[in-house]
Amino acid sequence: MTRVTAYAAPSEAAPLEKTTIERRELGPHDVRIDIAFAGICHSDIHTVRGDWGPQSYPLAPGHEIAGTVAEVGSEVTKHAVGDRVGVGCLVNSCGECRNCLRGDEQFCSNGAVFTYGSPDRDGTVTQGGYSEQVVVTESFVVRIPDALPLDAAAPLLCAGITTYSPLRHWNVGPDSRVAVVGLGGLGHMGVQIAHALGAEVTVLSQTLSKKDDGLRLGADNYYATSDRETFRTLRSSFDVILNTVSAPVDLRAYLSLLDVGGSMVCVGAPAEPLPVNVSSLIGGRRSLAGSNIGGIAETQEMLDFCAEHGIAAEIEVIPASQINEAYERVLASDVRYRFVIDGSTFAD
Repeated sequence: MTRVTAYAAPSEAAPLEKTTIERRELGPHDVRIDIAFAGICHSDIHTVRGDWGPQSYPLAPGHEIAGTVAEVGSEVTKHAVGDRVGVGCLVNSCGECRNCLRGDEQFCSNGAVFTYGSPDRDGTVTQGGYSEQVVVTESFVVRIPDALPLDAAAPLLCAGITTYSPLRHWNVGPDSRVAVVGLGGLGHMGVQIAHALGAEVTVLSQTLSKKDDGLRLGADNYYATSDRETFRTLRSSFDVILNTVSAPVDLRAYLSLLDVGGSMVCVGAPAEPLPVNVSSLIGGRRSLAGSNIGGIAETQEMLDFCAEHGIAAEIEVIPASQINEAYERVLASDVRYRFVIDGSTFAD
């Protein structure tokens, strides 16, 4: 094992603190990555604070990792020392089940191994990207195109693929009318990607405070959901609603905005269950669905798409010493639109 500096939560009630964690020695198919930047995802906060169930502590979160290859195993063929690479939410899967074989490793029937807080094949618990280095099997390392700055590319490894995957799966294109609920870390990516796919894009946010940003990012329309007139004005207006918020919403109200045959896709995961009135679905042959990141091939496709269309996350780069402050600001919606940790500061 190799010990590296990291920031980890010692318990669900404690702030993250500087510590050391162990990384496995390089295997024949492994890639060692020097982490240049690590994005802060709302999922990191939910996980380390136990909102989604008990965790094994200490736990270093982080699944938006961008950096360069420092070392490769003897049988690695996909990556070389010095390559610009990224790691997202997945670091392993069985590779043999039906889901893995069709490129949906995130739904591995034998249990996907997530980047942190997940039992790995060797029995250890994975530790994430809030650290100096990470060791990952080559099949779960993606190439970051030269057109994407590493700092702005880091959030694409979660926020980018989390919004790209459902938009592609629900066949969003030039004839699509798409609503994005929430203009935060996920939402600001969803707007850019849906716009690049050719859709007519509407942002549905609690207030109009970010309207200028939304229109600049590619939205055609912007409405405040705190105004109940919005739901009357937009009734039956959308083919796809991408719900990016991690808080409870009035599903009945939002489902009424779908046209016949439309789908509302939830990618944000609130801690509380959301009740749904089935008549809201039956009345318009509407669907309520969920989507969870994407497979490795689709993640690479997303990065290439973003590079081609000039899409990247809007970020605020912080030193590692400000992680806990950043968490509080995320919870207060005081970030536009993603915090990214400067990897060079982990050892400071």
